[in-house]
Amino acid sequence: MSATTVEDHVWGRIVTDAPQYRPVRVSMSYEPEGDPRAVRFAFPGGTGWTFPREVLESGLRKPVRSGDVEVWPCGRAQAVVEFHSPEGVAVVQFDSNVLNRFLRHTYAAAAVGGSGAGTQPGAGTAEAGTAGAETEPA
Repeated sequence: MSATTVEDHVWGRIVTDAPQYRPVRVSMSYEPEGDPRAVRFAFPGGTGWTFPREVLESGLRKPVRSGDVEVWPCGRAQAVVEFHSPEGVAVVQFDSNVLNRFLRHTYAAAAVGGSGAGTQPGAGTAEAGTAGAETEPA
């Protein structure tokens, strides 16, 4: 990983038919030197999805799908990311502020790395000392 790589470790909630959600640890990463327009979500066991960063950003406001990933808002404070694979579908709910913070980190890293992908409408700047921050499950 380079100095501009962003990696945030967060907790999401797997949505199932069960009455309670199951927390899951998710590693969100962004490497502007590799593909400045993509983000990666990785789960325990090595399963991961790489998809356009724009899908994550737009999906916080309205339902968006790209390939095997769909993102949509869920109320005012949460968002759902749905991952499709040949084995089935995983539906994971996140606090929107966690995803927004990650996006701010990615745009700041892209600006520092000079990839040209750092300027995006609605993108803020990274919060000092929060890159790689861990958020506990709700």
